[in-house]
Amino acid sequence: MENIIERNLSQFKSKEDTLPKLLKRNYEKYGDKKVAIREKDYGIWQSHTWKEYYELIKYFSLGLISLGLEAGDKVCILGENEPEWFISELAVQSACVAAVGIPSDCTPPEVKHYVVDSESKFVVTEDQEQTDKLLELEFQNEIPLVRKVIYWDPKGLWNYDEPILMYFYDVIELGKEYEKSHSGLFEDNVERGKGEDIAIFCYTSGTTGLPKGAMVSHRALVNTSKSWCEWDGWSDKEQYLSFVAPSWIAEQMLGLGGQLHSGMEVNFPEEPETVQENIREIGADLLFFGPRQWESLMRTVQVKIIDTSRLRRLIYNLFLPIGYRVADFKLAYQRPSLFWRILNWLAYEAVFRPLRDKLGLLGNRVAYTGGAGISPDTLAYFLAIGVNVKLGYGSSEVGIMSYCSDKDNRPEACGPPLPGIEMRLSKDSELLARGFSLFSGYYKKPEASRERIPDGWCHTEDFGHIREDGHLIVMDRMEDLAELKSEQKYSPQYAESRLRFSPYIKDILVVGDGRDFVGAIVDIDAGNVGKWAEARHIPYTTHVDLSQKPQVLQLVKNEIGRINLSLPEWARIKKFVNLHKEFDPDEAELTRTRKMRRTFVEERYKEIIGALYGDKEEFAVEAPIVYRDGKKGVIKTVIHITAVD
Repeated sequence: MENIIERNLSQFKSKEDTLPKLLKRNYEKYGDKKVAIREKDYGIWQSHTWKEYYELIKYFSLGLISLGLEAGDKVCILGENEPEWFISELAVQSACVAAVGIPSDCTPPEVKHYVVDSESKFVVTEDQEQTDKLLELEFQNEIPLVRKVIYWDPKGLWNYDEPILMYFYDVIELGKEYEKSHSGLFEDNVERGKGEDIAIFCYTSGTTGLPKGAMVSHRALVNTSKSWCEWDGWSDKEQYLSFVAPSWIAEQMLGLGGQLHSGMEVNFPEEPETVQENIREIGADLLFFGPRQWESLMRTVQVKIIDTSRLRRLIYNLFLPIGYRVADFKLAYQRPSLFWRILNWLAYEAVFRPLRDKLGLLGNRVAYTGGAGISPDTLAYFLAIGVNVKLGYGSSEVGIMSYCSDKDNRPEACGPPLPGIEMRLSKDSELLARGFSLFSGYYKKPEASRERIPDGWCHTEDFGHIREDGHLIVMDRMEDLAELKSEQKYSPQYAESRLRFSPYIKDILVVGDGRDFVGAIVDIDAGNVGKWAEARHIPYTTHVDLSQKPQVLQLVKNEIGRINLSLPEWARIKKFVNLHKEFDPDEAELTRTRKMRRTFVEERYKEIIGALYGDKEEFAVEAPIVYRDGKKGVIKTVIHITAVD
């Protein structure tokens, strides 16, 4: 019997089977007539047409070739979302080379892992901060294969004279000279590319060890982007703001692949801190935020409402339930009555429209999230104020697998599989997937690759459920499902995602495996809790002091008690501690996409966890910390163990 994947694949076959071929198609279609990318620099939006974009990519590719880049090599890219990142990736792919994205907040040892593990010959960096990481490694002779470190922001680097360094736009000038004696080479390279060629190394988040280089082919990127593009009807009239790190598979499918398929304009923020302002300026039709960004946005709104005048708070609290009610009608596939439509219009004009405008979401048509657990309460809130946020499912190994449609958006579900992709569950409810989105294996790790895809189905290591309507619900990682001493099972992530809906809780680790009850380590949102404390004239000095204030402990206790009401009795949190510091990716407690490294964190704080299950109400902490400049220190304090009624 013909496989469903083979049937669905036929609709995606085309001569543009690589990203550079799609680029060339758009260059020929739009030329100077349409903007491809736009960046805000020094307060002014700088635009590049498809012709200009194509030529920058072409000459950077030829410049790299003149420096010794060969087919089959790898090139690392390290920096924030800026045009040069996209130019670099498409340039190296045009030379039949794989691009390796590195998260911009990686420390030098982490950068070393990406560069050495991928055996990269060149590294493209953003600025002095990122370049210094490579120079530190080069000085210690830890990246011997790297020939050149090419930076695109020269600020602070004018006096650097290390032979390994080179300016991005000097490489472009080299490419222009190289073309004079190698006319047609770039175009030949683009045509020589094949769908099965590796386009990117998309490193895993590293929740269970060092990140592994998942090799993703052009075919996987092109076909999945096309499927997603057609699923949600992206067009060349739309504006997209690139904010999610390009080292993440979601941005590869949307910002890169999605743009090349649809022809939409991709905009880059001036700074990470100006994202909301920039979204508002361009009126972004499409947007992708990670779960932590949506949760942070939600907490910001909640705190500002708390701080506003009584009248405004009254109006907000009066109209918000109307938004929830109308959203419920839509979720139930029902058309609201005239009465509710009139009320919703009033709510929109009085509250939701100005609120969306302040958040930069007024012009948004559809927004996405994924990559980690997110509370359905958070998604339901944005649906209530009219923001069409859709939860999806994907990973480095399986690409983007599923998203809800506009007509069937469910805050608790990830939607059905995209066309061309199959999903099923194993006997123990592990999600299995297959289709053209699957990766081509881990680089230099054949055994790990066979373990992940032993029988044609990719074992995602995620525990989930597929409803009768085909919607996927992902509940937790298989390894993170926990069992109390009573043998009753619970999902730590279920409680964690709902508690992050609180404006006062930034992150949380729920524990209890093999114990008598469930406990938690809470990382308070110091900014929001600080404002809450100031409004009530509660004095404090540091994060440590604030976290242990009796009033703050009661505040968090109330938040946990509220969530406990929605949990089975055995899964309720009975005790918690407010951690004396934030969970920090620089200390390996979180991945670069802010996923909890649960095993590592539980081991690191095993004494605090042990104290949760003792009979004392306080615990003395003496913990080493690593500052951003690499210096080390020690925190000494007493933290309180609080029981939840």
